[in-house]
Amino acid sequence: MILENCRYSRDSRVSKEAKALKEAGFEVSVISPESGILPSRTLIDGIVVYGFPHPWFSNGTVGYLLEYAYATLVIAAITLYVCLTRGFDILHVANPPDCIVPAVAFYKLFGKYVIYDQHDLSPELYQIRFSPPSAFLFRLQLLLERLSYKFADHTIVTNESYRTMALRRGDCTPSQVTVVRNGPDLGRIRDLSFDPHLRQRSPHILAFAGIMGYQDGLEQLCRVLRSLRFDLGRKDFLCVVLGDGDALPYMKSLSEQLGISENIWFAGWISDPVAYFRYLSTADICVAPEPSDCYNDRSTFIKVTEYMLAGKPIVAFDLPESRFSAGAAALFVTPNDEREFAVKLLHLMEHPELRRSMGECGRRRIEANLAWQYSIPALLGVYSGLGRSGDETESCQHAASGSGT
Repeated sequence: MILENCRYSRDSRVSKEAKALKEAGFEVSVISPESGILPSRTLIDGIVVYGFPHPWFSNGTVGYLLEYAYATLVIAAITLYVCLTRGFDILHVANPPDCIVPAVAFYKLFGKYVIYDQHDLSPELYQIRFSPPSAFLFRLQLLLERLSYKFADHTIVTNESYRTMALRRGDCTPSQVTVVRNGPDLGRIRDLSFDPHLRQRSPHILAFAGIMGYQDGLEQLCRVLRSLRFDLGRKDFLCVVLGDGDALPYMKSLSEQLGISENIWFAGWISDPVAYFRYLSTADICVAPEPSDCYNDRSTFIKVTEYMLAGKPIVAFDLPESRFSAGAAALFVTPNDEREFAVKLLHLMEHPELRRSMGECGRRRIEANLAWQYSIPALLGVYSGLGRSGDETESCQHAASGSGT
């Protein structure tokens, strides 16, 4: 398994996939960026993790090009090392970036299989991160994505919106693409007690959890909180932000500029799952402020299902995949309307019984439909179908996923 943009311990999807494959009898190795200045080899729950140093490059276009060029070369070298020393039959490549699958596709000449695990729509992600985007670099992103679809023996996606893109933009056949949703692991945490220190800090606790990139709606969240405080006249709240990312310095500065620094607490990355869910359990309301755009409109956010696992009501902009995930567990806001978002927050602050019923609805939905355990058969179906004909593969995946959803 190959991962470039996140440490293995921080990528819940890859770690869940690796664990599921290990429990199914596969020998699993993972290549991922790790801390330190030298390559490393560690054993985590029976999974061999080959770590490579991940130096910081600038956040601009040149910085990302340097990062991806460096990572591609290092990953190619470690992949060759693993091939010669440990061996493998399948390369399972997570994006972004989309340059890794083309770089390792030559292993197919030696009878190896390649799975493209599309976590993000890289061309759309590039469009919203860089303004104005370069037409050349956007076309390059599209080319790399098409090559990844083409060279992969099978493509895994996180939702039906991504599957549609793979069929249309990647010219994949239906039997070549499988949805493996990124639900929360029910076995990951059983203690949903609250944090007494956080509970004492404010009568109303709001929570945001996740990576803090510029596409993740933190700027919108800050403006929502400003509207809640100054337009709607409520000071009795604290929003705890769990996570970090390249947008964090700007968000801290923006919160100062907007006069809401007393109402927002940047708690940082919480690596301990018990502590993480304790924060979520303490919150009264959780937020998903990702704005509507060409990327977010098609993406599933793991934070939404984690909020639901913690039994919390959600306020979110009305995006297709967020609505699919949350259903009645969320109050949906007209896309990008920050004042309406604040009004919906205030409504939940003033109606505790509604909060309770929405939270219970979300928890039931996770337990009945969206937990990670329901995605494992689809994942294993992809692996068991490698090397089969298209019709055999599609039949195998349908049987593995039960309902086929």
